[in-house]
Formats: sequence, C-alpha cells, structure tokens
Amino acid sequence: MAYQLPQLKYAYDALEPFIDAKTLEIHHSKHHKTYVDRFNAAVAGKPLLESQSAEDLLVHIDTVPEDIRAAVRNNGGGAVNHSFYWAVIGPRQNGEPKGPVADAIRAGFGSFQEFKAKFTDAATTQFGSGWAWLVMTKDGKLEVIKTPNQDSPLSIGKKPLLVIDVWEHAYYLKYQNRRPEYIDAFYNVINWETVNELYLAAK
Repeated sequence: MAYQLPQLKYAYDALEPFIDAKTLEIHHSKHHKTYVDRFNAAVAGKPLLESQSAEDLLVHIDTVPEDIRAAVRNNGGGAVNHSFYWAVIGPRQNGEPKGPVADAIRAGFGSFQEFKAKFTDAATTQFGSGWAWLVMTKDGKLEVIKTPNQDSPLSIGKKPLLVIDVWEHAYYLKYQNRRPEYIDAFYNVINWETVNELYLAAK
C-alpha cells in the first residue's frame, strides 16, 4: 500500500510566530510530498516491499535489495521522519512535559533543563542537514541522538519519541542562518501530550 502524505492536524499558520506559515506550507506540501512520491516510486512493482510499511522497511533496512536501499533509506526516511515531526509539534503548547515522560526525562537526564541543553546541543551541532532526536533504547532508557540526512533511529534499533528537523528548509525563510533561534523557538511548539503517548507505547 502506497505511503500517504499525512494531513496536518493544524493549519499552516497555527504555529506562528515560532514557525511561519509559508515555511510550514512549503515544508509539508513540497518537501515532504517529494519524499513520499520518491519512496513510492522506489518500491513500486516490488510486491514484497510494497506490502510492508515504510517504518518496517527502515527497521530492516539491511534486508532491502541493495539496488534500491539508498532510495528507501533516503526517501522512506524522509517520508517517515517528516510524518513524525508533524505529529510531535502543534499550536498552543506550554513548553514543558508532564506525566510519565516527564518523570523519565528527569530520571534519565537529571532535569528537564539538562535534557533541553543536551537536545539543543545535538540540534545545533548536527553538521549540515539532519535531525536531533529523543529516543528510547532497546533497554528502555532515554537518549538524545542526532542523525544525518534522512537516516532514521528505526534503522539502529531505537524508538523515536521527539524530533526536530534541522534541514535548512525547516527554518530558513524565517530564521535564515540562525539555526539556534529556530531551535529555541521549537520548544514552544512541542506537543508533549503526543510525546508522552509515544513514550507509553514504546514501553
């Protein structure tokens, strides 16, 4: 079944002033759609691959035929990573986690502020294009990692809970080269309720 471009649960201008409407529109309707279309083209006509979800293919990326493995990693990763990004952000958020994920963050990092410092550093220091993630490891611990290009934590056995896109197309219209300003603004749109649900599901 072809991977679908998800409909956002909020309007393009809903994340103003932190993420501007024009960036969100182009990011979702152009950049994300291109990854979806190219992923579907890569697996088209290959029933074994078409019958699996993009997420499952990323989990088992080493089993994907070598001639299309890079296309699946790059475009499947782009499709899935962006879908996840849209899911963990939203309008009118309060900036701090609550519930079990908040307890886990305090246990894993010492405090929310210490987690925030580590997550900010990962997003800031990711060289070139990529992502910074809060993930759960196989032994149930929380970890902050960064991945280049469209690589997914799913391919290295980690379950994503939160992500920030630090490709320039995610922020350049508003912030130009000021990535740190975009990262700081991002904390205002994190949907911690969804992150908490993902944490509970991952457990």
